[in-house]
Amino acid sequence: MLRRERLAQKRTLKDVADAGRISMPYLSEVERGLKEASSEVLAAAAAALGLSLAELLALVQAELIRLASRTHVRSVGRAASQAQRRQGEVRLAA
Repeated sequence: MLRRERLAQKRTLKDVADAGRISMPYLSEVERGLKEASSEVLAAAAAALGLSLAELLALVQAELIRLASRTHVRSVGRAASQAQRRQGEVRLAA
């Protein structure tokens, strides 16, 4: 989410790292999911992007909900397709 917000603001990694007083390599690793950041680092990165930590976490929550609903819709669709195939198989066997 940090990378998405940074790119939406058309800011460089260096710019955000400097503004948040975070090392650029570390911020890069956090953005790529290679490192887990402390709440202090997340708050500093969020502030550098003009967000509060709560706003950043709300964006993450919204994205997780969106992804979960997409996954649910796909799994429901697959289950319905499988049920239809099974019904067809039963009809063929009957």
